[in-house]
Amino acid sequence: MRKKIIVGNWKMNKSVEESAKLATELVAACKGQAFSDKVDIGIAPTYLALDRVAGIVKGSPVKLAAQDAHWENQGAFTSKISVDMLKALGVTYVILGHSEPRTLFGETDANVNKKTVKVLAEGLIPIVCVGETLAEREGNITEKVVGTQVRAAYQGVSALDAAKTVIAYEPVWAIGTGRTASDDQAQAVHKYIRGLLKEMYGSEVAEVVRIQYGGSMKAENAAGLLTQPDVDGGLIGGASLKVDSFLGIIKAA
Repeated sequence: MRKKIIVGNWKMNKSVEESAKLATELVAACKGQAFSDKVDIGIAPTYLALDRVAGIVKGSPVKLAAQDAHWENQGAFTSKISVDMLKALGVTYVILGHSEPRTLFGETDANVNKKTVKVLAEGLIPIVCVGETLAEREGNITEKVVGTQVRAAYQGVSALDAAKTVIAYEPVWAIGTGRTASDDQAQAVHKYIRGLLKEMYGSEVAEVVRIQYGGSMKAENAAGLLTQPDVDGGLIGGASLKVDSFLGIIKAA
C-alpha cells in the first residue's frame, strides 16, 4: 500500500518571518500525532525562507521542499538555484514543472526532464507536475497532453530512479480558481498515469510511484479525493497557508 504524501506549496507567499511562524505552528500541531506512520508531509516556502524553515522542521515529521531547481550546479544562471544548494539546506522534495512556471515563464518539457534527472542524481525526490488546461480538457485531449508531459519528464530515467519519484496531477483549470476536479475526474487521470508508468516501466514501478492531486484541494473535499484508489496525496496551494486547513487535509490523508 502506497503511503500518502501531502506537500504544501506556499508559492510567492509569506515573508521569512511569516514563513517561520507558520512552520513553527505546523510542527507544533503535528507533535504527538501518529502522522508519520501514515502520511509524508512536506512544505515548500520561498527560497528566501528555506534556510530559516529548515531549522524549524529539522527532526519533525515535516520535510522541507523547494519550489524549483536548476539542472546545473553553478554558472551564469541569474536568479536560479542549484540542486546542491538545496541539498545543503536539507531539502527532501523539489517541485518541478508546475503549471505556473510552464504557463507564465516558458518552462518546457525538455527543461523539466533535465531538472528531474539532476534532482534524482543528487538523491532528492522530484515532484513532477503535469496537467491540462481547460481548453485541452474541453478538447478531449487530456490524456494526450498529460501523457506527453510524463513521457518527456522521464526521458532517460531508469526504472530504479523512476520508482523514487512523485507525480502531481494538476489540472491547470483547477489551480487557484476554486474549481476542483471531481473525485471521478481525478481518479480517471491518475489511473491513466499509472497505466502509462506500467507501460513505460512495468507493474512493480507503477504500483510504487505516488501520484498526488493538485488543484484547489482543501479540507472539505480532501477525503473524497484521497479515497480514490490511484490518488496518493495532494500538492496543496492556498489551503497550506493556514495550519488548520492544511492539518485538515493531512488528517484526511
